[in-house]
Amino acid sequence: MSTPDNPQNQGPAEEAQTFAEEAPGSGVPAVAFDDRAKKSWLSRLPIISHLRQSVGLQRGMLITGLVLCGIVLICAIFAPLIAPYGFNQLGTSEGNFGSKLPPGGTHIWGTTVGGYDVFSRVVWGAQTAVAVIVVAVVMSIFAGVILGLVSGYIGGWLDRILVVIADAVYAFPTLLLALVMSIAISGGQSSAWGGIAAAAFSITVVFIPQYFRVVRAETLRLKAEPFVESAIVLGASKTRIISKHIFRNATRTLPLIFTLNSSEAILTLAGLGFLGFGIEPTSASEWGYDLNKALPDVTSGVWWTAVFPGVAIVLTVLGITLVGESMNDLNDPRLRVRRKAKVKNVKPAEVTA
Repeated sequence: MSTPDNPQNQGPAEEAQTFAEEAPGSGVPAVAFDDRAKKSWLSRLPIISHLRQSVGLQRGMLITGLVLCGIVLICAIFAPLIAPYGFNQLGTSEGNFGSKLPPGGTHIWGTTVGGYDVFSRVVWGAQTAVAVIVVAVVMSIFAGVILGLVSGYIGGWLDRILVVIADAVYAFPTLLLALVMSIAISGGQSSAWGGIAAAAFSITVVFIPQYFRVVRAETLRLKAEPFVESAIVLGASKTRIISKHIFRNATRTLPLIFTLNSSEAILTLAGLGFLGFGIEPTSASEWGYDLNKALPDVTSGVWWTAVFPGVAIVLTVLGITLVGESMNDLNDPRLRVRRKAKVKNVKPAEVTA
């Protein structure tokens, strides 16, 4: 005697309805697979995928880093709304700001020796930091990826020349090259775009070998894979193979390198400003320059002019580093903490003979 619960004893109409409602061979409704397909592109994004995989201390590090980075981005985007004064504002209609005023009142973080509001300078400084990260790291990724793909796939004398140049450039200290570039680009004058361009171009030149090495190594591995050989047999051009088949697979680790290099970009910019090659306060706000001007204040007991810009640098670098290290641990199966398997209790009534 047939029962309606047994799919093997159903008629053609009932069987067609069953396969329409369920995925083949899984027993999961097809609607669930549609929802998974719609959400798959979002779950594969670098930060979101790592957040879903993280657990325990790794998740705490990742969330802490994301919160710190989020605060910096909010300050950079909404600086005109958050900062009570401009980065080069010395007073209001009621009069000029006082020099070295302690925190409190209308100046919650005090004022500098030049009469600038410390809180406003720190908030506006986030814009300069983000601008350097975007310009420097994006340019280095663009150049490093292209050179790595071409060098790894074509090979030959071009590959040997690019490898030698990359090794030679990689030997230059970042800060020393930044000083030379600052003088060459802006002539030692600390204008807003001159200081940003000097730091950005120097960081770009130093970071290109890192992306070049990673992408080249992946390209050398991928061009021996069967799917690339199949594309060659089908008559695909080198440009199509590089752009369509190798590029996506060879650049999976770039988000991790991006986070690690962003913190070095912040320190390079701060080092330029601290050594006197930063940005003048009348052009833009920069944390390293503020630290340089705050050195004489420390001996006289004026601590707020140096503490707050220094804390901003430390928290920004810490946030980016936590995100990068968490992503590194989650990408390595040997370091990733596994989730504990959840054992579902099966009721006796649900067990069938």
